Amino acid sequence: MGRLATISLVFLAQALCAILFISDVFSSAFGFESRPLSWEMRELLEMGAALGLVIGASFGALATRRAVADRNKAQERLRRASGAFMDLLEERFTEWALTPAERDVALFAIKGMSTAEIAVLRTTSEGTVKAQTNAIYRKAGVSGRSQLLSLFIDDLMRDDTALRPPHVPNVKAG
Repeated sequence: MGRLATISLVFLAQALCAILFISDVFSSAFGFESRPLSWEMRELLEMGAALGLVIGASFGALATRRAVADRNKAQERLRRASGAFMDLLEERFTEWALTPAERDVALFAIKGMSTAEIAVLRTTSEGTVKAQTNAIYRKAGVSGRSQLLSLFIDDLMRDDTALRPPHVPNVKAG
């Protein structure tokens, strides 16, 4: 039986149990006439209702436990992916022989900061940042920020577990 069917059956059993208890309370409180049940039948219904509620609570606890475990796994994957991205950045920056200043500028550019924002953060002029970004693009073999970011996204999305070949920039004869 599928997981959804099991959950549906437990939910149905809990709903029937709740209806049984609520109808009993309402009939007593408001004096509704009902045909009395034998005490044996009433005991069986109450035991079944209590069992249904215990099973429902158990399934709820299991579902909560599974949700917490899934959340923890997702957080761990995110942490690993973040570390993998930083490792990838470091690997590529080393391949391209970026200077420390170019590494900073490249990281800020990948984070989406504008030339003006990078200049303020690095306490330098926008012209210097533009020169550094041009050097980064040249060393990486790309023509702009979007292509630079695309290199990293492509590397991260690879399915293979083999080592990535080093990126060889497009060198124009001149």
